[in-house]
Amino acid sequence: MTAEQLRDCALEALESRKGRNILALEVADLTDLADFMILATGSSARHVRALTEQVVAAVKLRGHPLLGLEGKDACEWVLLDLGDVLVHVMQATTREFYDLERLWRPLPADSTET
Repeated sequence: MTAEQLRDCALEALESRKGRNILALEVADLTDLADFMILATGSSARHVRALTEQVVAAVKLRGHPLLGLEGKDACEWVLLDLGDVLVHVMQATTREFYDLERLWRPLPADSTET
């Protein structure tokens, strides 16, 4: 499965369980960790768990292994490592606090931000 296919599979799984504010970032030029990072918000711990389980089931159904899973006990922030794709599923307050979108967004060429 290509990185793009894996990204699309995870996105479809998140959308099917009504994930909120789903965002896929291409981070291949920013890090060697992954090609894509997906962020999604769940409305509660139960919703975060359901979103996470849906992504895991979808990728396993297509024969792709889950390389890592962190945070499933509390379901405040769950990280799924799919290799070329990292999936972060968070509750709204956690996502707002850590603001990963800002951290991983490429800076404009004329930016003075550090």
